[in-house]
Amino acid sequence: MNITIDKIEQESWKDSIIHSLDARIKLILTILIIVYTVYTTDFFVLLLLEIYVIILLLLSKISISYFVKRILMILPFGGFIAIFQPFIKEGLILYTLPFGLTVSYEGILFGTLLFSRLIVCLSAIVLLSSVTPLDSIVNSMRKLGFPKEMAMILSMTVRYLFVFFDELKNIRTSQKSRCFNIGSKKTSYSWRLKQIAYTIMMLFLKSFEKGETVYYSMLARAYNGEAISYKEESPIMKVDYGIIVLTLIIIFSSEIIRFNGFI
Repeated sequence: MNITIDKIEQESWKDSIIHSLDARIKLILTILIIVYTVYTTDFFVLLLLEIYVIILLLLSKISISYFVKRILMILPFGGFIAIFQPFIKEGLILYTLPFGLTVSYEGILFGTLLFSRLIVCLSAIVLLSSVTPLDSIVNSMRKLGFPKEMAMILSMTVRYLFVFFDELKNIRTSQKSRCFNIGSKKTSYSWRLKQIAYTIMMLFLKSFEKGETVYYSMLARAYNGEAISYKEESPIMKVDYGIIVLTLIIIFSSEIIRFNGFI
């Protein structure tokens, strides 16, 4: 999966009706979808939200394959929690496996619900990062009144992600110039694994050194946590309000239909 930070940033600068929305609106839209996704327990509602996100994706002219690849890259970090639910949640036992493992009906149901929620949340987050530059997300957080510490941490993270990515590319280039190939079968697996561990350690040390340098530079410039950042003023247009109203209509309609027992 050849997806880099530069590639993500390039996608966020495309021209489409979704890209042109105010960054604050896109951030609020993502938060609304995530909050309602975590709240609901109905699979039909989750399917409806996922379809809505996909429609926004098509309007944004983002490649479906790119979108799916990014979700698959993040999915394992939370997917394992859902996978283990059938084995650890008590309930009606459907299967008994070796070593005393049991598969419960309630576990399968809850695991499927967690996995569905994860898919919808990741889809919303990937869509946001694909149609909004990272610095715009940070500025939107400041304008919406998020804690300044959170905005500052995210701002620093955004800035130095690219720096660390360049450092990693330099390390990989140095390794390739010395004929080191991770996928090569000519060397033992344990030796390759050791070299990967060295790479991670080297990147960590470089990150730690960079963090100290930046911290002392900020102290030298009398930084005390009260820095005022430039906020570009941009009016919210009718189409921005329209997308939020549409999202709220979908959420409230789904809740009313679910409450009345139609689904």
